[in-house]
Amino acid sequence: MTAKVRRVLVSGGGIGGLAVAGALARHGVAVDVIEARADPAVTGIGISVPNNALRMLGKLGVLDEVVAAGYPFDEYVMCDATGARIVGLPCPSSSDGTPGYLGITRARLAGILRAAATTEGARPRFGVTIEDLADGPAAARVRTSDGQEADYDLVVGCEGLRSPLRERLFGAEHGPVFTGYSCWRARPRLPRRVAAMTKFAGATTDAGLVPLGEDEMYLFQVTAEPGNPRHEPGERRELLAERLAEYTGPIAEVRENLPPAEEIVYSPLFEVRLPAPWHRGRAVVLGDAAHAVVPHLSQGGSQALEDAVVLAEELTRRPLAEALPAFTARRFDRARHLQRVSSAILVREMTGHRPDPDELSRDMASIRAYLDQPV
Repeated sequence: MTAKVRRVLVSGGGIGGLAVAGALARHGVAVDVIEARADPAVTGIGISVPNNALRMLGKLGVLDEVVAAGYPFDEYVMCDATGARIVGLPCPSSSDGTPGYLGITRARLAGILRAAATTEGARPRFGVTIEDLADGPAAARVRTSDGQEADYDLVVGCEGLRSPLRERLFGAEHGPVFTGYSCWRARPRLPRRVAAMTKFAGATTDAGLVPLGEDEMYLFQVTAEPGNPRHEPGERRELLAERLAEYTGPIAEVRENLPPAEEIVYSPLFEVRLPAPWHRGRAVVLGDAAHAVVPHLSQGGSQALEDAVVLAEELTRRPLAEALPAFTARRFDRARHLQRVSSAILVREMTGHRPDPDELSRDMASIRAYLDQPV
């Protein structure tokens, strides 16, 4: 482990996996990417991308393409359940012009990251998983489910909440923990009604609208779901409409124009709190596999992008034995802090505590200042 990496296996073809694959391939590292899903089509609706993540996309060389495919905005708006505006919180651009915030469909973002990674030389394979991993002093020998066997300097696990590699390395005790809440997402059959991320405060739920393009938006709603019940896909339209019943104004209009049940995404909210270090031997996990976070600061995909950029920086500047501890040292405290802050906001909103506009402004200014710090 005294040399810099030359060949890497990335397990997981989501945002973090594609980002780290592209970043390493740009530096001349040979990268194989395997993804358990046989179909590369991306599930999910939209994603909110704040400035700290957009800065990482700039380092990956895809920012301009992402901005052109999404909808940038510079404000975070809070409203009550009727749609009356409470406060608008500025999301300023960086000094280099990087937008303050952006909405984009998950499919477009993944497509841009996948194209960038493959253009740089990363080699993706779908419907493939790790069957065996044998760590050795000179390489990690990996056998995959498609019958291939190869040696790698490093294996990177970007497999999400239920990462098999995390369990292989650290045991089942560090699996995802249900928060008691879930998020519903849908693209209503309506033109865009908002020009910025706009949240609507219910009694013990929050709903929101995020612009995705010139005439596109998506809805999200966070609700308490004690016991983590299973909601059948065919019931989701009716269930979501029921949960939106208290809202009037824009959300009521959305409620009357929900898409078919099969197009509604229902996601129980989990956290993963893997202790440091996130590596063992010649393997490391990142993103949701290491530190899944609730979505209240839009930091799920954002922290995966930060992980990807930082890991690539460390791997291309120093030997592996030094790079992996340096990666955890740069990333652990920041990811854990944002996880805690996001969780506190979730609990505050779901228990009906509504800060006044001045308190909200102070809180968001403090969070923005933290996110503006170098990664």
